[in-house]
Amino acid sequence: MASDAGSPVRYQVDERPPRLLVLGLGLQLAILSVAGIVLTPAIVIRAGGGSEQYIVWAVFGAVLVSGITTIVQAVRVGRIGAGYVLLMGTSGAFIAISVTAVAEGGPALLATLVVISSLFQFVFAARLTWFRRVLTPSVTGTVIMLIPVTVLPIIFEMFDKVPEGTHAAAAPVCAVATFAIITGISLRARGVLRLWGPVIGVVGGSLIAALFGLYDFDRIAQAGWIGLPDLVWPGFDLGFGPAFWGLMPAIVLVTLVGAIETVSDSVAIQKVSWRRPRAVDFRAVQGAVAADGVGNLLSGLVGTVPNTTYSTSISVTEMTGVAARSVGVAIGIIFLLLAVFPKGMAVVLAIPGPVAGAYLTVLLALLFVIGVRIVVNDDLDVRKGVVIGVSFWVGTGFQHGLIFPELTADFAGGLLQNGMTAGGLCALLLSLAQTVTLVRPRRIETVLNMAALHELQAFGRDFARRSGRDDRLAHRLDAAIEETVHLLIELPGQVPRRLSLTLRAENSGAVLEFIAAPGERNLEDLMTVLGEKRADPTDAGEVSLRLLRNVSSSVRHQQYHDADVVTVRVSGRPGTSGHA
Repeated sequence: MASDAGSPVRYQVDERPPRLLVLGLGLQLAILSVAGIVLTPAIVIRAGGGSEQYIVWAVFGAVLVSGITTIVQAVRVGRIGAGYVLLMGTSGAFIAISVTAVAEGGPALLATLVVISSLFQFVFAARLTWFRRVLTPSVTGTVIMLIPVTVLPIIFEMFDKVPEGTHAAAAPVCAVATFAIITGISLRARGVLRLWGPVIGVVGGSLIAALFGLYDFDRIAQAGWIGLPDLVWPGFDLGFGPAFWGLMPAIVLVTLVGAIETVSDSVAIQKVSWRRPRAVDFRAVQGAVAADGVGNLLSGLVGTVPNTTYSTSISVTEMTGVAARSVGVAIGIIFLLLAVFPKGMAVVLAIPGPVAGAYLTVLLALLFVIGVRIVVNDDLDVRKGVVIGVSFWVGTGFQHGLIFPELTADFAGGLLQNGMTAGGLCALLLSLAQTVTLVRPRRIETVLNMAALHELQAFGRDFARRSGRDDRLAHRLDAAIEETVHLLIELPGQVPRRLSLTLRAENSGAVLEFIAAPGERNLEDLMTVLGEKRADPTDAGEVSLRLLRNVSSSVRHQQYHDADVVTVRVSGRPGTSGHA
Protein backbone atom coordinates (compact mmCIF):
# COMPACT_ATOMS: atom_id res chain seq x y z
CA MET A 1 0.00 0.00 0.00
CA ALA A 2 1.40 3.34 -1.03
CA SER A 3 1.50 6.01 1.57
CA ASP A 4 2.30 9.68 1.68
CA ALA A 5 4.25 10.93 4.62
CA GLY A 6 2.05 12.58 7.16
CA SER A 7 -1.16 11.63 5.33
CA PRO A 8 -4.02 10.68 7.67
CA VAL A 9 -5.57 8.37 5.04
CA ARG A 10 -4.39 4.80 5.60
CA TYR A 11 -6.72 3.12 3.09
CA GLN A 12 -8.11 5.03 0.11
CA VAL A 13 -11.49 4.37 -1.48
CA ASP A 14 -10.09 1.89 -3.99
CA GLU A 15 -7.89 -0.08 -1.56
CA ARG A 16 -8.67 -3.23 0.44
CA PRO A 17 -7.99 -3.15 4.19
CA PRO A 18 -7.79 -6.36 6.25
CA ARG A 19 -11.19 -8.03 6.62
CA LEU A 20 -11.13 -7.85 10.41
CA LEU A 21 -10.62 -4.07 10.22
CA VAL A 22 -13.45 -3.72 7.68
CA LEU A 23 -15.76 -5.75 9.91
CA GLY A 24 -14.80 -3.77 13.01
CA LEU A 25 -15.42 -0.38 11.39
CA GLY A 26 -18.62 -1.63 9.78
CA LEU A 27 -19.91 -2.82 13.15
CA GLN A 28 -18.89 0.45 14.78
CA LEU A 29 -20.84 2.61 12.33
CA ALA A 30 -23.82 0.27 12.05
CA ILE A 31 -24.20 -0.21 15.80
CA LEU A 32 -24.05 3.48 16.61
CA SER A 33 -26.34 4.54 13.78
CA VAL A 34 -29.07 1.94 13.95
CA ALA A 35 -30.61 3.49 17.06
CA GLY A 36 -31.47 6.67 15.12
CA ILE A 37 -32.73 4.62 12.18
CA VAL A 38 -35.03 2.67 14.49
CA LEU A 39 -36.23 5.53 16.70
CA THR A 40 -37.31 7.91 13.90
CA PRO A 41 -40.08 5.71 12.42
CA ALA A 42 -41.12 4.62 15.92
CA ILE A 43 -41.54 8.28 16.98
CA VAL A 44 -43.42 9.16 13.79
CA ILE A 45 -45.88 6.27 13.91
CA ARG A 46 -46.58 6.64 17.62
CA ALA A 47 -47.09 10.41 17.37
CA GLY A 48 -49.35 9.97 14.34
CA GLY A 49 -51.52 7.40 16.08
CA GLY A 50 -50.37 4.31 14.16
CA SER A 51 -50.61 0.76 15.51
CA GLU A 52 -47.84 -1.14 17.29
CA GLN A 53 -47.84 -3.74 14.50
CA TYR A 54 -47.23 -1.01 11.96
CA ILE A 55 -44.38 0.42 14.09
CA VAL A 56 -42.61 -2.96 13.98
CA TRP A 57 -43.10 -3.13 10.20
CA ALA A 58 -41.92 0.47 9.63
CA VAL A 59 -38.80 -0.10 11.75
CA PHE A 60 -38.00 -3.30 9.84
CA GLY A 61 -38.46 -1.51 6.52
CA ALA A 62 -36.30 1.44 7.57
CA VAL A 63 -33.36 -0.79 8.57
CA LEU A 64 -33.76 -2.89 5.41
CA VAL A 65 -33.80 0.16 3.10
CA SER A 66 -30.85 1.70 4.94
CA GLY A 67 -28.81 -1.46 4.37
CA ILE A 68 -29.62 -1.64 0.65
CA THR A 69 -28.91 2.02 -0.04
CA THR A 70 -25.69 2.08 2.00
CA ILE A 71 -24.38 -0.74 -0.18
CA VAL A 72 -25.53 1.09 -3.34
CA GLN A 73 -23.72 4.26 -2.21
CA ALA A 74 -20.49 2.29 -1.76
CA VAL A 75 -20.46 0.11 -4.89
CA ARG A 76 -22.13 2.61 -7.30
CA VAL A 77 -24.59 0.86 -9.60
CA GLY A 78 -24.33 2.64 -12.94
CA ARG A 79 -25.00 6.31 -12.21
CA ILE A 80 -26.60 5.56 -8.84
CA GLY A 81 -24.38 5.80 -5.77
CA ALA A 82 -21.38 7.93 -4.82
CA GLY A 83 -18.77 5.18 -4.79
CA TYR A 84 -17.76 6.24 -1.26
CA VAL A 85 -18.63 5.25 2.31
CA LEU A 86 -21.87 7.17 2.85
CA LEU A 87 -24.07 5.65 5.51
CA MET A 88 -27.82 5.90 4.85
CA GLY A 89 -30.55 6.08 7.47
CA THR A 90 -33.93 7.56 8.34
CA SER A 91 -34.08 11.35 8.26
CA GLY A 92 -35.16 13.34 11.30
CA ALA A 93 -35.90 16.34 9.06
CA PHE A 94 -39.09 14.58 7.91
CA ILE A 95 -40.46 13.88 11.39
CA ALA A 96 -42.90 16.81 11.60
CA ILE A 97 -44.33 16.31 8.09
CA SER A 98 -44.45 12.51 8.47
CA VAL A 99 -46.34 12.75 11.77
CA THR A 100 -48.87 15.11 10.16
CA ALA A 101 -49.28 12.78 7.16
CA VAL A 102 -49.92 9.72 9.34
CA ALA A 103 -52.31 11.65 11.59
CA GLU A 104 -54.33 13.20 8.72
CA GLY A 105 -54.31 10.42 6.13
CA GLY A 106 -52.72 7.37 7.69
CA PRO A 107 -49.59 5.47 6.62
CA ALA A 108 -50.90 5.19 3.04
CA LEU A 109 -50.76 8.98 2.61
CA LEU A 110 -47.21 9.04 3.99
CA ALA A 111 -46.16 6.34 1.51
CA THR A 112 -47.65 8.27 -1.41
CA LEU A 113 -45.96 11.53 -0.41
CA VAL A 114 -42.56 9.87 0.04
CA VAL A 115 -42.68 8.10 -3.34
CA ILE A 116 -43.62 11.29 -5.19
CA SER A 117 -41.01 13.37 -3.34
CA SER A 118 -38.30 10.89 -4.40
CA LEU A 119 -38.92 11.79 -8.04
CA PHE A 120 -37.73 15.34 -7.33
CA GLN A 121 -34.42 13.93 -6.07
CA PHE A 122 -33.87 12.06 -9.32
CA VAL A 123 -34.50 15.25 -11.30
CA PHE A 124 -32.19 17.19 -8.96
CA ALA A 125 -29.42 14.60 -9.43
CA ALA A 126 -29.77 14.50 -13.22
CA ARG A 127 -29.75 18.29 -13.57
CA LEU A 128 -27.22 19.22 -10.91
CA THR A 129 -25.40 21.38 -13.47
CA TRP A 130 -28.35 23.80 -13.33
CA PHE A 131 -27.60 24.48 -9.67
CA ARG A 132 -23.80 24.73 -9.91
CA ARG A 133 -23.70 28.50 -9.34
CA VAL A 134 -25.69 28.33 -6.09
CA LEU A 135 -24.52 24.98 -4.68
CA THR A 136 -21.04 26.38 -4.11
CA PRO A 137 -18.49 25.22 -1.50
CA SER A 138 -19.70 28.15 0.61
CA VAL A 139 -23.22 26.69 0.66
CA THR A 140 -22.27 23.04 1.08
CA GLY A 141 -19.64 23.83 3.72
CA THR A 142 -22.10 25.96 5.68
CA VAL A 143 -24.67 23.15 5.64
CA ILE A 144 -22.01 20.74 6.95
CA MET A 145 -21.13 23.20 9.75
CA LEU A 146 -24.81 23.52 10.68
CA ILE A 147 -25.39 19.77 11.03
CA PRO A 148 -23.68 19.67 14.48
CA VAL A 149 -25.52 22.84 15.49
CA THR A 150 -28.81 21.12 14.65
CA VAL A 151 -28.07 17.68 16.08
CA LEU A 152 -25.89 18.36 19.14
CA PRO A 153 -28.76 19.68 21.32
CA ILE A 154 -30.46 16.29 20.84
CA ILE A 155 -27.17 14.46 21.47
CA PHE A 156 -26.51 16.38 24.68
CA GLU A 157 -29.93 15.29 25.96
CA MET A 158 -28.74 11.67 25.67
CA PHE A 159 -26.30 12.29 28.53
CA ASP A 160 -29.23 12.37 30.97
CA LYS A 161 -31.17 9.43 29.52
CA VAL A 162 -30.76 7.00 32.42
CA PRO A 163 -33.39 5.15 34.48
CA GLU A 164 -34.81 6.77 37.58
CA GLY A 165 -32.95 5.87 40.74
CA THR A 166 -29.58 5.61 38.96
CA HIS A 167 -26.60 6.89 40.93
CA ALA A 168 -26.06 10.62 40.23
CA ALA A 169 -22.48 10.04 39.09
CA ALA A 170 -23.33 7.21 36.67
CA ALA A 171 -24.18 9.24 33.57
CA PRO A 172 -21.29 11.74 33.88
CA VAL A 173 -18.74 9.00 34.58
CA CYS A 174 -19.86 6.90 31.58
CA ALA A 175 -19.92 9.91 29.23
CA VAL A 176 -16.57 11.31 30.37
CA ALA A 177 -14.91 7.86 30.24
CA THR A 178 -16.15 7.23 26.70
CA PHE A 179 -15.11 10.71 25.59
CA ALA A 180 -11.67 10.40 27.24
CA ILE A 181 -10.94 6.99 25.70
CA ILE A 182 -11.92 8.04 22.16
CA THR A 183 -10.13 11.39 22.19
CA GLY A 184 -7.10 9.99 24.03
CA ILE A 185 -6.59 7.24 21.47
CA SER A 186 -7.25 9.63 18.57
CA LEU A 187 -4.72 12.18 19.89
CA ARG A 188 -1.96 9.90 21.12
CA ALA A 189 -2.23 6.48 19.48
CA ARG A 190 -0.55 5.54 16.22
CA GLY A 191 -1.05 2.80 13.69
CA VAL A 192 -3.78 0.20 14.07
CA LEU A 193 -4.81 1.29 17.59
CA ARG A 194 -6.04 4.65 16.29
CA LEU A 195 -8.38 2.85 13.88
CA TRP A 196 -10.10 1.07 16.76
CA GLY A 197 -10.31 4.12 19.04
CA PRO A 198 -14.08 4.77 18.67
CA VAL A 199 -14.94 1.08 19.16
CA ILE A 200 -12.72 0.82 22.23
CA GLY A 201 -14.30 3.98 23.63
CA VAL A 202 -17.85 2.66 23.23
CA VAL A 203 -16.98 -0.79 24.63
CA GLY A 204 -15.12 0.79 27.57
CA GLY A 205 -17.99 3.20 28.27
CA SER A 206 -20.53 0.34 28.10
CA LEU A 207 -18.51 -1.78 30.54
CA ILE A 208 -18.45 1.10 33.03
CA ALA A 209 -22.16 1.61 32.43
CA ALA A 210 -22.77 -2.07 33.24
CA LEU A 211 -21.12 -1.55 36.64
CA PHE A 212 -23.73 1.13 37.36
CA GLY A 213 -26.54 -1.06 36.04
CA LEU A 214 -27.15 1.13 32.98
CA TYR A 215 -26.62 -1.49 30.28
CA ASP A 216 -30.03 -3.03 29.49
CA PHE A 217 -29.35 -6.80 29.57
CA ASP A 218 -33.11 -7.51 29.95
CA ARG A 219 -33.78 -6.08 26.47
CA ILE A 220 -31.27 -8.53 25.00
CA ALA A 221 -32.66 -11.50 26.93
CA GLN A 222 -36.24 -10.83 25.79
CA ALA A 223 -35.40 -10.38 22.10
CA GLY A 224 -35.68 -13.29 19.69
CA TRP A 225 -32.79 -14.61 17.65
CA ILE A 226 -34.16 -14.54 14.10
CA GLY A 227 -37.50 -13.36 12.82
CA LEU A 228 -39.50 -11.28 10.36
CA PRO A 229 -42.33 -8.95 11.34
CA ASP A 230 -45.93 -9.46 10.25
CA LEU A 231 -46.66 -7.88 6.86
CA VAL A 232 -48.47 -4.59 7.57
CA TRP A 233 -47.97 -2.87 4.22
CA PRO A 234 -50.13 0.30 4.12
CA GLY A 235 -50.53 0.61 0.35
CA PHE A 236 -50.99 4.03 -1.28
CA ASP A 237 -53.53 6.80 -0.90
CA LEU A 238 -54.39 7.79 -4.48
CA GLY A 239 -57.33 10.00 -3.56
CA PHE A 240 -55.13 13.11 -3.70
CA GLY A 241 -57.34 14.97 -1.28
CA PRO A 242 -56.77 18.21 0.63
CA ALA A 243 -54.31 16.57 3.05
CA PHE A 244 -52.12 15.47 0.12
CA TRP A 245 -52.04 18.90 -1.54
CA GLY A 246 -51.49 20.62 1.78
CA LEU A 247 -48.43 18.52 2.62
CA MET A 248 -46.95 18.04 -0.86
CA PRO A 249 -45.15 21.43 -1.13
CA ALA A 250 -43.65 21.06 2.34
CA ILE A 251 -42.34 17.52 1.79
CA VAL A 252 -40.85 18.52 -1.59
CA LEU A 253 -39.07 21.46 0.05
CA VAL A 254 -37.70 19.26 2.85
CA THR A 255 -36.68 16.66 0.25
CA LEU A 256 -34.69 19.24 -1.71
CA VAL A 257 -33.07 20.55 1.47
CA GLY A 258 -32.16 16.94 2.30
CA ALA A 259 -30.69 16.60 -1.19
CA ILE A 260 -28.51 19.65 -0.48
CA GLU A 261 -27.31 17.93 2.71
CA THR A 262 -26.47 14.87 0.60
CA VAL A 263 -24.53 17.11 -1.80
CA SER A 264 -22.61 18.49 1.19
CA ASP A 265 -21.93 15.02 2.60
CA SER A 266 -20.76 13.66 -0.75
CA VAL A 267 -18.40 16.62 -1.21
CA ALA A 268 -17.06 16.18 2.33
CA ILE A 269 -16.47 12.42 2.04
CA GLN A 270 -14.39 13.00 -1.10
CA LYS A 271 -12.22 15.48 0.83
CA VAL A 272 -11.26 12.87 3.45
CA SER A 273 -11.01 9.74 1.28
CA TRP A 274 -7.83 10.38 -0.73
CA ARG A 275 -4.20 10.93 0.27
CA ARG A 276 -3.58 13.53 -2.41
CA PRO A 277 -6.06 16.44 -2.70
CA ARG A 278 -8.45 15.94 -5.60
CA ALA A 279 -11.01 18.08 -7.33
CA VAL A 280 -14.57 17.23 -6.31
CA ASP A 281 -16.07 14.73 -8.76
CA PHE A 282 -19.62 15.96 -9.22
CA ARG A 283 -20.53 12.73 -10.99
CA ALA A 284 -20.10 11.08 -7.60
CA VAL A 285 -22.23 13.84 -6.06
CA GLN A 286 -24.96 13.21 -8.64
CA GLY A 287 -24.74 9.50 -7.86
CA ALA A 288 -25.09 10.15 -4.13
CA VAL A 289 -28.25 12.23 -4.64
CA ALA A 290 -29.66 9.60 -7.01
CA ALA A 291 -29.03 6.89 -4.38
CA ASP A 292 -30.77 9.13 -1.85
CA GLY A 293 -33.73 9.20 -4.25
CA VAL A 294 -33.66 5.40 -4.48
CA GLY A 295 -33.74 5.27 -0.68
CA ASN A 296 -36.80 7.51 -0.53
CA LEU A 297 -38.49 5.57 -3.31
CA LEU A 298 -37.93 2.26 -1.50
CA SER A 299 -39.02 3.83 1.81
CA GLY A 300 -42.29 4.92 0.22
CA LEU A 301 -42.84 1.54 -1.43
CA VAL A 302 -42.26 -0.23 1.88
CA GLY A 303 -44.33 2.31 3.82
CA THR A 304 -41.79 3.88 6.16
CA VAL A 305 -40.24 7.33 6.68
CA PRO A 306 -37.73 8.77 4.15
CA ASN A 307 -34.00 8.32 4.55
CA THR A 308 -30.88 10.34 3.81
CA THR A 309 -27.09 10.25 4.17
CA TYR A 310 -25.69 10.20 7.70
CA SER A 311 -22.68 12.44 8.24
CA THR A 312 -21.17 10.17 10.91
CA SER A 313 -19.45 8.10 8.23
CA ILE A 314 -17.47 11.20 7.18
CA SER A 315 -16.22 11.83 10.70
CA VAL A 316 -15.29 8.18 11.25
CA THR A 317 -13.39 8.18 7.95
CA GLU A 318 -11.54 11.33 9.04
CA MET A 319 -10.79 9.88 12.48
CA THR A 320 -9.65 6.40 11.40
CA GLY A 321 -8.19 7.16 7.97
CA VAL A 322 -10.05 4.21 6.42
CA ALA A 323 -12.12 5.22 3.38
CA ALA A 324 -12.32 1.86 1.57
CA ARG A 325 -15.61 1.07 -0.15
CA SER A 326 -15.63 -2.34 1.50
CA VAL A 327 -16.45 -0.62 4.81
CA GLY A 328 -19.66 0.77 3.27
CA VAL A 329 -20.58 -2.68 1.97
CA ALA A 330 -19.96 -4.14 5.44
CA ILE A 331 -22.21 -1.52 7.07
CA GLY A 332 -25.02 -2.31 4.62
CA ILE A 333 -24.74 -6.06 5.15
CA ILE A 334 -24.80 -5.61 8.94
CA PHE A 335 -27.96 -3.49 8.61
CA LEU A 336 -29.60 -6.24 6.54
CA LEU A 337 -28.65 -8.84 9.16
CA LEU A 338 -29.90 -6.66 12.01
CA ALA A 339 -33.26 -6.31 10.24
CA VAL A 340 -33.86 -10.07 10.67
CA PHE A 341 -31.83 -10.52 13.89
CA PRO A 342 -33.79 -8.95 16.76
CA LYS A 343 -31.28 -9.97 19.43
CA GLY A 344 -28.47 -8.21 17.59
CA MET A 345 -30.66 -5.11 17.32
CA ALA A 346 -31.26 -5.32 21.06
CA VAL A 347 -27.51 -5.37 21.78
CA VAL A 348 -27.20 -2.11 19.87
CA LEU A 349 -30.20 -0.43 21.43
CA ALA A 350 -29.01 -1.43 24.91
CA ILE A 351 -25.97 0.89 24.67
CA PRO A 352 -26.67 3.60 27.28
CA GLY A 353 -27.47 7.13 26.16
CA PRO A 354 -24.43 8.77 27.85
CA VAL A 355 -22.05 6.42 26.02
CA ALA A 356 -23.65 6.93 22.59
CA GLY A 357 -23.90 10.69 23.24
CA ALA A 358 -20.18 11.03 24.03
CA TYR A 359 -19.25 9.09 20.89
CA LEU A 360 -21.49 11.19 18.64
CA THR A 361 -20.21 14.43 20.20
CA VAL A 362 -16.68 13.63 19.03
CA LEU A 363 -17.87 12.75 15.52
CA LEU A 364 -19.98 15.88 15.15
CA ALA A 365 -17.12 18.07 16.37
CA LEU A 366 -14.93 16.61 13.61
CA LEU A 367 -17.71 17.14 11.10
CA PHE A 368 -17.85 20.84 11.96
CA VAL A 369 -14.11 21.12 11.25
CA ILE A 370 -14.60 19.41 7.87
CA GLY A 371 -17.22 22.05 6.98
CA VAL A 372 -14.83 24.82 8.02
CA ARG A 373 -12.12 23.30 5.83
CA ILE A 374 -14.42 23.22 2.80
CA VAL A 375 -15.32 26.92 3.03
CA VAL A 376 -11.77 28.08 3.85
CA ASN A 377 -10.26 26.20 0.91
CA ASP A 378 -12.61 27.96 -1.54
CA ASP A 379 -10.60 31.19 -1.93
CA LEU A 380 -12.56 32.84 0.87
CA ASP A 381 -13.32 36.52 0.19
CA VAL A 382 -15.67 39.16 1.62
CA ARG A 383 -18.70 38.07 -0.45
CA LYS A 384 -18.31 34.42 0.47
CA GLY A 385 -17.68 35.43 4.07
CA VAL A 386 -21.05 37.23 4.15
CA VAL A 387 -22.84 34.15 2.78
CA ILE A 388 -21.16 31.81 5.27
CA GLY A 389 -21.31 34.02 8.36
CA VAL A 390 -24.89 35.23 7.94
CA SER A 391 -26.22 31.79 7.00
CA PHE A 392 -24.46 30.04 9.88
CA TRP A 393 -25.81 32.42 12.51
CA VAL A 394 -29.28 32.53 10.96
CA GLY A 395 -29.36 28.73 11.16
CA THR A 396 -28.14 28.83 14.76
CA GLY A 397 -30.76 31.43 15.69
CA PHE A 398 -33.65 29.47 14.18
CA GLN A 399 -32.41 26.23 15.73
CA HIS A 400 -32.62 27.74 19.22
CA GLY A 401 -35.93 29.53 18.59
CA LEU A 402 -34.42 33.00 18.85
CA ILE A 403 -35.66 34.48 15.55
CA PHE A 404 -39.38 35.37 15.41
CA PRO A 405 -40.50 32.05 16.94
CA GLU A 406 -44.15 33.15 17.02
CA LEU A 407 -44.10 33.58 13.22
CA THR A 408 -42.00 30.60 12.16
CA ALA A 409 -43.12 27.86 14.56
CA ASP A 410 -46.01 26.73 12.34
CA PHE A 411 -44.56 27.61 8.93
CA ALA A 412 -44.47 24.50 6.67
CA GLY A 413 -44.81 22.16 9.61
CA GLY A 414 -42.06 23.86 11.58
CA LEU A 415 -39.58 23.66 8.71
CA LEU A 416 -37.55 26.68 9.85
CA GLN A 417 -37.15 25.36 13.37
CA ASN A 418 -34.43 23.13 11.98
CA GLY A 419 -31.15 25.08 11.93
CA MET A 420 -29.64 23.18 9.02
CA THR A 421 -32.74 23.79 6.90
CA ALA A 422 -33.03 27.49 7.80
CA GLY A 423 -29.31 28.18 7.38
CA GLY A 424 -29.11 26.13 4.18
CA LEU A 425 -32.02 28.02 2.64
CA CYS A 426 -30.42 31.33 3.70
CA ALA A 427 -27.11 30.31 2.08
CA LEU A 428 -28.94 29.30 -1.11
CA LEU A 429 -30.84 32.59 -1.30
CA LEU A 430 -27.71 34.67 -0.66
CA SER A 431 -25.75 32.73 -3.30
CA LEU A 432 -28.62 33.15 -5.74
CA ALA A 433 -28.77 36.88 -5.01
CA GLN A 434 -25.03 37.16 -5.56
CA THR A 435 -25.36 35.35 -8.90
CA VAL A 436 -28.27 37.52 -10.05
CA THR A 437 -26.46 40.76 -9.19
CA LEU A 438 -23.34 39.88 -11.17
CA VAL A 439 -22.66 41.82 -14.36
CA ARG A 440 -24.58 40.19 -17.19
CA PRO A 441 -22.21 37.81 -19.00
CA ARG A 442 -21.69 37.40 -22.74
CA ARG A 443 -22.01 33.97 -24.31
CA ILE A 444 -21.05 32.17 -27.52
CA GLU A 445 -21.73 28.58 -28.61
CA THR A 446 -19.87 26.60 -31.25
CA VAL A 447 -18.44 23.20 -32.15
CA LEU A 448 -15.52 22.12 -29.98
CA ASN A 449 -12.59 21.98 -32.40
CA MET A 450 -9.50 23.98 -33.27
CA ALA A 451 -11.24 25.47 -36.31
CA ALA A 452 -13.48 27.44 -33.94
CA LEU A 453 -10.53 28.88 -32.02
CA HIS A 454 -10.27 32.07 -34.11
CA GLU A 455 -13.96 32.86 -33.53
CA LEU A 456 -13.64 32.23 -29.78
CA GLN A 457 -10.53 34.43 -29.46
CA ALA A 458 -12.19 37.22 -31.42
CA PHE A 459 -15.12 36.94 -29.00
CA GLY A 460 -12.66 37.31 -26.07
CA ARG A 461 -10.94 40.37 -27.57
CA ASP A 462 -14.30 41.99 -28.30
CA PHE A 463 -15.33 41.37 -24.68
CA ALA A 464 -12.14 43.03 -23.40
CA ARG A 465 -12.69 46.05 -25.69
CA ARG A 466 -16.38 46.48 -24.79
CA SER A 467 -15.70 46.21 -21.04
CA GLY A 468 -12.96 48.86 -21.22
CA ARG A 469 -10.09 46.49 -20.34
CA ASP A 470 -6.55 47.02 -21.58
CA ASP A 471 -4.61 45.00 -24.18
CA ARG A 472 -2.85 42.99 -21.48
CA LEU A 473 -6.14 41.35 -20.45
CA ALA A 474 -7.05 40.75 -24.11
CA HIS A 475 -3.77 38.87 -24.65
CA ARG A 476 -4.34 36.78 -21.51
CA LEU A 477 -7.87 35.94 -22.62
CA ASP A 478 -6.46 34.88 -26.00
CA ALA A 479 -3.99 32.53 -24.33
CA ALA A 480 -6.49 31.17 -21.78
CA ILE A 481 -9.07 30.41 -24.47
CA GLU A 482 -6.50 28.72 -26.72
CA GLU A 483 -5.05 26.47 -24.02
CA THR A 484 -8.42 25.54 -22.47
CA VAL A 485 -9.93 24.67 -25.84
CA HIS A 486 -6.88 22.56 -26.65
CA LEU A 487 -7.16 20.69 -23.34
CA LEU A 488 -10.91 20.10 -23.73
CA ILE A 489 -10.35 18.69 -27.21
CA GLU A 490 -7.75 16.30 -25.78
CA LEU A 491 -10.16 14.97 -23.12
CA PRO A 492 -11.56 11.57 -24.15
CA GLY A 493 -15.32 11.67 -24.69
CA GLN A 494 -18.02 11.78 -27.32
CA VAL A 495 -17.14 13.35 -30.68
CA PRO A 496 -18.20 15.81 -32.04
CA ARG A 497 -18.83 17.95 -28.99
CA ARG A 498 -20.45 21.35 -28.50
CA LEU A 499 -18.79 24.12 -26.53
CA SER A 500 -20.43 27.04 -24.76
CA LEU A 501 -18.16 29.88 -23.60
CA THR A 502 -19.45 32.51 -21.18
CA LEU A 503 -17.41 35.59 -20.28
CA ARG A 504 -18.10 38.06 -17.48
CA ALA A 505 -16.11 40.85 -15.89
CA GLU A 506 -14.75 40.45 -12.36
CA ASN A 507 -12.83 43.32 -10.74
CA SER A 508 -10.08 44.22 -13.21
CA GLY A 509 -10.10 40.78 -14.84
CA ALA A 510 -12.58 38.28 -16.26
CA VAL A 511 -14.11 34.87 -15.59
CA LEU A 512 -14.39 32.39 -18.45
CA GLU A 513 -16.77 29.45 -18.16
CA PHE A 514 -16.41 26.65 -20.70
CA ILE A 515 -19.22 24.08 -20.87
CA ALA A 516 -18.62 21.02 -23.06
CA ALA A 517 -19.77 17.44 -23.33
CA PRO A 518 -18.13 15.28 -20.64
CA GLY A 519 -14.64 13.81 -20.74
CA GLU A 520 -12.79 11.56 -18.27
CA ARG A 521 -9.72 13.35 -16.88
CA ASN A 522 -9.95 16.28 -14.51
CA LEU A 523 -7.80 19.32 -15.38
CA GLU A 524 -7.47 20.38 -11.72
CA ASP A 525 -6.02 16.99 -10.81
CA LEU A 526 -3.69 17.11 -13.81
CA MET A 527 -2.46 20.55 -12.71
CA THR A 528 -1.81 19.28 -9.18
CA VAL A 529 0.32 16.46 -10.55
CA LEU A 530 1.97 18.89 -12.96
CA GLY A 531 3.22 21.03 -10.07
CA GLU A 532 5.02 18.00 -8.61
CA LYS A 533 7.12 17.01 -11.63
CA ARG A 534 9.41 18.53 -14.19
CA ALA A 535 8.16 19.63 -17.57
CA ASP A 536 8.26 17.19 -20.46
CA PRO A 537 8.79 19.29 -23.61
CA THR A 538 7.47 16.45 -25.80
CA ASP A 539 4.03 16.37 -24.11
CA ALA A 540 1.80 18.93 -25.85
CA GLY A 541 -0.97 18.51 -23.29
CA GLU A 542 1.44 19.24 -20.45
CA VAL A 543 2.68 22.36 -22.21
CA SER A 544 -0.91 23.60 -22.50
CA LEU A 545 -1.49 22.94 -18.80
CA ARG A 546 1.60 24.92 -17.85
CA LEU A 547 0.65 27.82 -20.12
CA LEU A 548 -2.87 27.87 -18.67
CA ARG A 549 -1.42 27.96 -15.16
CA ASN A 550 0.66 30.99 -16.09
CA VAL A 551 -2.12 33.10 -17.63
CA SER A 552 -4.87 32.28 -15.09
CA SER A 553 -5.27 33.00 -11.40
CA SER A 554 -7.41 29.89 -10.82
CA VAL A 555 -8.85 26.95 -12.78
CA ARG A 556 -11.78 24.83 -11.59
CA HIS A 557 -12.98 21.77 -13.49
CA GLN A 558 -16.38 20.38 -12.44
CA GLN A 559 -17.28 17.05 -14.01
CA TYR A 560 -20.93 16.02 -14.31
CA HIS A 561 -22.58 13.18 -16.20
CA ASP A 562 -23.97 15.62 -18.75
CA ALA A 563 -21.24 18.26 -18.98
CA ASP A 564 -17.68 19.37 -18.26
CA VAL A 565 -17.63 22.85 -16.70
CA VAL A 566 -14.22 24.55 -16.64
CA THR A 567 -14.05 27.96 -14.91
CA VAL A 568 -10.92 30.03 -15.56
CA ARG A 569 -10.22 33.30 -13.77
CA VAL A 570 -7.90 35.73 -15.55
CA SER A 571 -6.63 38.74 -13.66
CA GLY A 572 -6.14 42.09 -15.34
CA ARG A 573 -3.39 43.10 -12.89
CA PRO A 574 0.25 42.17 -13.50
CA GLY A 575 1.83 39.72 -11.08
CA THR A 576 -1.44 38.12 -9.92
CA SER A 577 -1.69 35.26 -12.39
CA GLY A 578 -0.02 31.93 -12.20
CA HIS A 579 -0.01 28.95 -9.85
CA ALA A 580 3.61 27.94 -9.80
